[in-house]
Amino acid sequence: MRRRDFITLLGSATAAWPLGARAQESSQMRRIGVLIAGSENDPEFQRHLRALVQGLQELGWKPGINLQIEIRYGGGLPERIAAAAKELVAAQPELLVVETTPGTAAVLKETHTIPFVFTTVSDPVGAGFVQSLSHPGGNVTGFVNIESSVGGKWLQLLKEVMPQVARATVLFNRAAAPQADYYRRAIEAAAPPLAITIRMALVSDMVAVEKEIVATAQDRHAGLIIGPDAFTVPHRYQIVELANRAKVPAVYPFTTFATAGGLISYGVDLPDLNRRAAAYVDRILKGAKPADLAVQLPTKFELAVNLKTAKALGLTIPASLLDTADQVIE
Repeated sequence: MRRRDFITLLGSATAAWPLGARAQESSQMRRIGVLIAGSENDPEFQRHLRALVQGLQELGWKPGINLQIEIRYGGGLPERIAAAAKELVAAQPELLVVETTPGTAAVLKETHTIPFVFTTVSDPVGAGFVQSLSHPGGNVTGFVNIESSVGGKWLQLLKEVMPQVARATVLFNRAAAPQADYYRRAIEAAAPPLAITIRMALVSDMVAVEKEIVATAQDRHAGLIIGPDAFTVPHRYQIVELANRAKVPAVYPFTTFATAGGLISYGVDLPDLNRRAAAYVDRILKGAKPADLAVQLPTKFELAVNLKTAKALGLTIPASLLDTADQVIE
């Protein structure tokens, strides 16, 4: 994969800065690598990158002046994420910023010496990335995206928008979501009081996604929960279109699904995690060790409701949900 020039990412107020160029490099130039989980032409993942860069700029790190950034994209596919991780480690930057559980696992396969900061990782202790949240203990620390307890919230939301729901398909990508059991336990624990039966669907590609959604649509008392992983977010437009076409009410993990036409979403503000990660990048570049920087939990959650989709599905969204929603799409 060739180097990418990241030009005018921050808008007209910022001049172009070629990340691969060394023309302005001096003794003060520092080098970091960034692994973005999705595709470079996806506006959502450009938001992730923009948030990180803005956070760095606020702390005095100016790309092309005192900071050189190597960027690679994973395209939402585990094999591409692994290849991108290998390339970035081979470039030997001083520090890495890495999105997702597959991305973090891929980097740790390549190095236990280059310090790095992860974002959008669900269960870093369970995955073996860190010894504990308070004392990571290795070359990695970072920011958790969604705690497992949110799984119960997704099921509750499905019940609120679809009171007759009796069964729910919970969909994750098999390769991109080693954390699926982390959420499954919380969702299954929340199911009995709501009188809902849970079925886990671990898919490998969009063909399998379509089959699972079509199968769910055969039951008029069934709904869908889309899990957060490195595959579902980049494929959100296709997943939302399939669910809406099949008339299956679905709950999604991030606002970007609702803005893509999804019925309802609840989850963390992903760009905010990258913005917060900039502070750890700053501290590590100034001498701090990841082992001593506690893993941070999410602080900003968003509830989004798409009224246009609700109307198309023949659903009435409770006023209580609309009153508490951070974003209502009409």
